[in-house]
Amino acid sequence: MSEHVAAATAQMKILVPGHQSMVALLGQRDSFLKLIEGAFGADILVRGNEITISGPPDEAERVGRIFEELLELLERGHDLTEDSVGQTIAMVTGGVVEPGEEELPRPSEVLGDNLLSSRGKKIAPKTFGQKRYVDAIRHATMTFAIGPAGTGKTYLAVAVAVRALQERQVSRLILTRPAVEAGERLGFLPASLYEKIDPYMRPLYDALYEMTGPDTLPRPMERGVVEVAPLGFLRGRTLNDAFIILDEAQNTTPEQMKMFLTRLGFGSTAVVNGDVTQVDLPTGQLSGLHVVQEILEGIEGISFVHLGGKDVVRHKIVQDIVEAYGRYGQQRLAADD
Repeated sequence: MSEHVAAATAQMKILVPGHQSMVALLGQRDSFLKLIEGAFGADILVRGNEITISGPPDEAERVGRIFEELLELLERGHDLTEDSVGQTIAMVTGGVVEPGEEELPRPSEVLGDNLLSSRGKKIAPKTFGQKRYVDAIRHATMTFAIGPAGTGKTYLAVAVAVRALQERQVSRLILTRPAVEAGERLGFLPASLYEKIDPYMRPLYDALYEMTGPDTLPRPMERGVVEVAPLGFLRGRTLNDAFIILDEAQNTTPEQMKMFLTRLGFGSTAVVNGDVTQVDLPTGQLSGLHVVQEILEGIEGISFVHLGGKDVVRHKIVQDIVEAYGRYGQQRLAADD
């Protein structure tokens, strides 16, 4: 019996380099260590600059990987937090290779992919899905991100766009979304229009404020370098040398989607975001985001990224809610069939 137990138990050791602080790795009062211990059944013993992990081989290997990834993040100058430790645990335990992928990136490559530093805060993807999304934006002319609220669709796109503007890869940044309740009717006085559509543009302003600062943003907006406008304002325009983000794209009609996509000019990049489960169009009206992948699939330079519950980076309960609604929707579809 004892021989069987010994055969099912593995031990691995992690040496922490002398220049790395155990406190930085394990957290104040071992808060990071407790997170890792709570996620696994392996025994973790810390003595001096050595961490010994004992337990079932698979668990010991995963715990060892987590410590190696956290050490790599520290080497890159990344300050560990409970959030980044939790995300590392989630990636090591729940990563799935997508079709077309040879292997998953290392968690340290995901969390260490610094898109933008804003007022002392580093903005980076936090999940494998978000990393795929960011990489797609970098390499494609047009990227579609489809997924639930809280997956970082708008936030990450704005971060990549602001970085592109700062590095002069583009000369202007255009953020737009359909103002469904405002009807997208533009034939009335501007003052009335802006009063009516401002609430629908507010999430885009919030993301820009966080990354540029409220004192900095007005200047590029006054010069036309940054433009936040309802979708109808783009009709008839050709957008050259621009980074364009269409947010809440599930609320476009197929005609509006086509209008937006054909605004793209030379030297421009477009990102289209939406959640097909939250369409606010009138009953019976088809969403342009529902049909766009079927229409554009296979066109070179266009990338589609699907984000899910595991990519939700808000409160854990939000992830649980998103996944519960997903299961409910699947059950309803199965019952209808």
